[in-house]
Amino acid sequence: MKGSGILVTYPKSGTIWLKAIMFTLVNRKKYVIKENHPLFSKNPHELIPCFEFDLYLHDQIPDPSSIPSPRLFATHLPYFSLPKSVHNSASKLVYLCRNPKDTFVSLWHFINKLRVEKMGSCSLDEAFDMFYKGVSPYGPFWDHILDYWNESKKNSDRILFLTYENMKEESSVHIKRLAEFLGCPFSAEEEESGMVEDILKLCSFNNLSNLEIYKTGKLIYGQESKVYFRRGEIGDWTKFLSPEMVKRLDQITEHKLSGFGLKI
Repeated sequence: MKGSGILVTYPKSGTIWLKAIMFTLVNRKKYVIKENHPLFSKNPHELIPCFEFDLYLHDQIPDPSSIPSPRLFATHLPYFSLPKSVHNSASKLVYLCRNPKDTFVSLWHFINKLRVEKMGSCSLDEAFDMFYKGVSPYGPFWDHILDYWNESKKNSDRILFLTYENMKEESSVHIKRLAEFLGCPFSAEEEESGMVEDILKLCSFNNLSNLEIYKTGKLIYGQESKVYFRRGEIGDWTKFLSPEMVKRLDQITEHKLSGFGLKI
């Protein structure tokens, strides 16, 4: 892979899963999947760092040169907030979008796992109101995905737009598409040997969440690895959202995305 690969997501859209896939994909000639792979001992968030977290949590300026080639990193930043150095570079951007209902439910659970005890839990109604109004460090959900969608239509060689649902339902198809986009396509020999399936099995939600490092490990900034894993299911929102919440999310999604050719 030439240049850098940048994974972009709105929080709780499948970030850790696609980080694992991207890292394994571009480093598959360096690390043998079944023998002491880095994913057995490190969280994907450590293998592909999120630069704004380094800035805000450690008050340091990220140094891309410190990351070994092929360089991979991630961000939740909106497209218009990316630095000019990214806009003007040859970096490949991979955007992963998840449907707003599952994104919201996952985000709500995640927020409550991170809140200190004295703050109490954030109610579903309170969290929904903030999400619906676009109250987030990264801006409104719909603006975030739409900006990257529109840019991917203008420059498909540089920005690949994926959906969580398609990735889950047709994993083999889209991991091949991702490999091609990143400049490291699978050879016929790799496909025949089952390399695609091996990567997907290693990076599966079930496999990662059951590794000891994810059950008991912590990230460098103190968070437990297990807070990043919940269910990873499509349609989990049906267990939590009221009919009124569903109606409001459907209406705002239609209003925001209508006319742009994006269905989520």
